[in-house]
Amino acid sequence: MGAERAGSALKGVYVLFLRVPFSLSIPIGALGTVQFKGGHYAYVGSALGGVRQRVSRHMRKEKTLHWHVDYLLLRSRVVDLVVAPTEKPKECAIARRLAERFESVPGFGCSDCRCESHLFYHPELHVLVREVLQAMRAEKLRPVKGLA
Repeated sequence: MGAERAGSALKGVYVLFLRVPFSLSIPIGALGTVQFKGGHYAYVGSALGGVRQRVSRHMRKEKTLHWHVDYLLLRSRVVDLVVAPTEKPKECAIARRLAERFESVPGFGCSDCRCESHLFYHPELHVLVREVLQAMRAEKLRPVKGLA
């Protein structure tokens, strides 16, 4: 299924790729102040109620800060997006696979599950993208870039 066909009804798992321009400390809600290295991060989320709506909310500048990623988005930039349509909750399976390969920010984005993290770091974007696509395919998902 192509993202352009799916429209706002697309349900699934998504990964936002973020660029933090330099090392910095950011207050992240209940997590407290978190140290971030300059480089690229992959944030794994799910939106079984609609990916387009969730990602659009993440991209808005004016919003109530609710999720951990909302705080990080104040100081970083989204540089890419991968979506994998699914009716099943798969974000934790993707996060567990990425945790085997990458440094993570403990407790980030996983207050409602038992994962270590849903935010993963690597200095090079292409490495993160490659591994995210591989993790999605290993979970029998069909990832697509962006939300046409």
